[in-house]
Amino acid sequence: MPLTPRLLEMLRRSSIGFGGAPLGNLFQSVDDDDAIALVRHAFDRGIRYFDTAPHYGNGLSEQRIGAGLRGVPRNDYALSSKIGRILVADTGAEREQHGFVAVPPFRQRWDYSREGALRSIEESLRRLCVSRLDIVYVHDVDRRTHGAEYSARFREAMDGALPALAELRAQGVIGGFGLGVNDVRICLDTLAHADMDAILLAGRYTLLDQSALSELFPLCLRRKVDVVVGGIFNSGILASGTRPADGNPPYFDYAPAPADIVARAARIEAQCRAYGVPLAAAALQFPRAHPAVTCAIVGVRAIAELEQNLQLARQPLPPAFWESLRDQGLLANDAPTPGG
Repeated sequence: MPLTPRLLEMLRRSSIGFGGAPLGNLFQSVDDDDAIALVRHAFDRGIRYFDTAPHYGNGLSEQRIGAGLRGVPRNDYALSSKIGRILVADTGAEREQHGFVAVPPFRQRWDYSREGALRSIEESLRRLCVSRLDIVYVHDVDRRTHGAEYSARFREAMDGALPALAELRAQGVIGGFGLGVNDVRICLDTLAHADMDAILLAGRYTLLDQSALSELFPLCLRRKVDVVVGGIFNSGILASGTRPADGNPPYFDYAPAPADIVARAARIEAQCRAYGVPLAAAALQFPRAHPAVTCAIVGVRAIAELEQNLQLARQPLPPAFWESLRDQGLLANDAPTPGG
């Protein structure tokens, strides 16, 4: 079933949604006061959808987003978090985990059971200092994440977490639920077993990867499942290009980009130069044109970065640019483009 009209309005009112991973100290530390000021600035600039997760800095992102939104009327924004990882206090836990630095002393334990989902939501509500979540996503329940344990984790989520989330939606504790993943296959597998309200899909509908287009998006439109896209810069290569200014290699899907991806990105960059289009603007605007996509979220760690993304989201791009990408075989023939 689709999200409620109020939720859809909140998601669509934002030119971009606020991705909370950087506020969990992803790759580098962010000052508490700066993080809180950023969240409030985002709201003041019209952003009405904020996404976070316990995974993001062992709850640090949730704490900071909650603090940034404190005092804002709860009906004036939409908030999502995720289940699947339980945070267990451990004074001996490493301060750098899963790419997040200077994190609180917890270790993460996988749990997609009914009890795990209920516990995770209760703890998220406490960290965020709110009484309800608008959307809860089942986080990273895909084969790539779990390997040999995938079948057991998938069944645990289907039998445990999803029925529990449906009950919470009926009780009004949450507004809707679905998956938060980087993988198209797990979305198709889940929709074969259960109904969902929304999917947060990262990295699979971008200028470089349109694998959600042929099967998943048409299914979501038929089933009235709202799609939020994340990872629209594919971990950086579509923001900084094939030759980042810091001299590091370009990243794609959280790792140095393979040669074929770099080559494809370079062809996109060439078309951007030919038409005077910033690569990041094209990457940000492209996925939002698809009718299955309700909102695109972008992770930010500073006010200047947020302002730049807001400007890129509004920048007019010539229709001929999109046609050039299609002519070069860089866009699927059936991929909608902005203004098209």
